[in-house]
Amino acid sequence: MFNLRKKYKQLKDEELMPYVVKSNERAFDELYNRYSGKMHYYFFRMLGQNQDRADDFTQELFIKVIEKATYFDTKQRFSTWLYAVAGNMCKNEYRRMERRPEQALPEFFEIAMARDGLILESETDQQLFKQHLQNALEKLDFAHRQCFILRYQQDLAIREISEILGCPEGTVKSRLYYTLRKLAEQLHYFNPNFSKKKRHESQAR
Repeated sequence: MFNLRKKYKQLKDEELMPYVVKSNERAFDELYNRYSGKMHYYFFRMLGQNQDRADDFTQELFIKVIEKATYFDTKQRFSTWLYAVAGNMCKNEYRRMERRPEQALPEFFEIAMARDGLILESETDQQLFKQHLQNALEKLDFAHRQCFILRYQQDLAIREISEILGCPEGTVKSRLYYTLRKLAEQLHYFNPNFSKKKRHESQAR
């Protein structure tokens, strides 16, 4: 049994899928162990930080992996396919809901904002920032929100995001640029350098 487990651990994701098609539980368990944590966190972020919903969607996602295994093209990356399925699940859920779910509070965004001079001096500042950030994120459409989360929370490369979303890399970069600038503008009161920059730009015109 140990040798069998070792065998599946050594296989690439794409090499495991043909075994999943044949209802091989060990191959499926290996994929589940590799991706369940990441996908749970993805759903947690996309669906309003609701633990129960993240649990349910994660389980549903891997049920889809089993049900749709025969449709998987082993020439493409498994992770790309998996995120695409998960994204469609979220999109359908957004359509079903009367209003958008509360957006997660991505603390990783603080790193991106710091590049523009964002300063959060106290824990109170951080909590206030997160509240305002949540409001700003809720105003984004699904495409920009998903693109943002895949890049800054799932830490995926631009190329893989373009494959997941089925759009050119330039479109991904454009969406990220738009999203970061939009959020930076709406949260400018947390950035002491932003107002100075705006005044300088106005004087230069």
